Amino acid sequence: MAKMSNNISLNEVKVGLNFGKNTIAVGRLATRNNRIYFEYDQAFIDLGLDISPLRLPSEFGVQTFNPSLFEGLPGVFNDSLPDGWGRLLFDRLVRSRNLLPNEFSPLDRLAYIGFTGLGALVYEPDYSGEKSKEIINLDTLANQTQEVMDGEAENVLAELVDLNGSSAGARPKALIGVEENKQHIIHGKHDLPKDYEHWIVKFANTTDGVDAGAIEYVYSLMAKEAGLEMTEAHLFPASMGAGYFATQRFDRSKNRRLHMHTASGLLHSDFRTPTLDYEDLIALTGVLTKDVREVEKMFHLAVFNMLSHNRDDHGKNFSFLMDSSGQWKLAPAYDLTFSSGPRGHQSTLIMGEGQNPSIEHLIKLGTETNLIRSQIDKIIEQTKHALGQWETLSKNHGVSKANIKLIKSRLLT
Repeated sequence: MAKMSNNISLNEVKVGLNFGKNTIAVGRLATRNNRIYFEYDQAFIDLGLDISPLRLPSEFGVQTFNPSLFEGLPGVFNDSLPDGWGRLLFDRLVRSRNLLPNEFSPLDRLAYIGFTGLGALVYEPDYSGEKSKEIINLDTLANQTQEVMDGEAENVLAELVDLNGSSAGARPKALIGVEENKQHIIHGKHDLPKDYEHWIVKFANTTDGVDAGAIEYVYSLMAKEAGLEMTEAHLFPASMGAGYFATQRFDRSKNRRLHMHTASGLLHSDFRTPTLDYEDLIALTGVLTKDVREVEKMFHLAVFNMLSHNRDDHGKNFSFLMDSSGQWKLAPAYDLTFSSGPRGHQSTLIMGEGQNPSIEHLIKLGTETNLIRSQIDKIIEQTKHALGQWETLSKNHGVSKANIKLIKSRLLT
């Protein structure tokens, strides 16, 4: 990571889009009197691209936003910033260099993302640091993340910040480059050599068991069997535990980029206080993609999350992708695993129900989505069949007996 700049509290940051070659100037963010303002470049408006059509329309004039949400940033740029583990790492690094996290404004933090964030948005000035081709050992990286969680390992904070990039979520993650034969792993924040692909690898947090990676891997297998679109996943071996779950990034294809925007950012909905319903997500999918096939994918995801007891299905766990022509589609499913939501409820409601959603709620959701009943029933039965493989798959991949039994008791098959 670049040396911490003494020029914190930036007054202006330039925003661009980079789909893999040249950067397209989008506009500029600026602060004045503790408010954040954004203005599109006229040349970008003329292109007819819309990076956030609901809350940041591509139109002339200065726009400002609610200072109590996303620290005053538009949701599309807040999506570029890490939360959870990534923010903890950055704040720890700041303190280790005798600075205070609250001295870094959202614009300062975007500058440290620079050209290396998820998706296609890039920011200048770019303090993201130099490219590294260093080989990574996942066991060493797992030990370092554990030391950080224990309040130690200040000497590796900069490297972990570099590896985390702008990935979100509470579990420790690293952006890595994976060779085609999966034998070599390198830093993955920047562009990669031709034989490598962009992946994300996860490590257990303080509340996870040693089989958390195996559970998520089995969920990915069941999700694919259920018919959900997902990127390739892999369970890398670990010296302790069942392995490290990793998945190929859907915002990168080689070094080509796609613009990525979460449902939380699109709707300006704070994922920490869940208020969304799958009705909202399905409506959003229809408005954004104008494609009934993408709408059906969102319904399919609702079915899987409910039947598999994935209750941490908040607004940042659904994303949309835009290509260089401005076409939107639903991103492949991600963060699918056994989980509890707020007070044990589904984070995203199903027809108003979060505590005890049922098959009837799913049928009603599908009907409201204008899916035919036979297709609704087919998706539900296909998902049940896939989840019925839990016990066999989990035994094959090292899930503990206790978790096999617990999760089986919660699956609706």
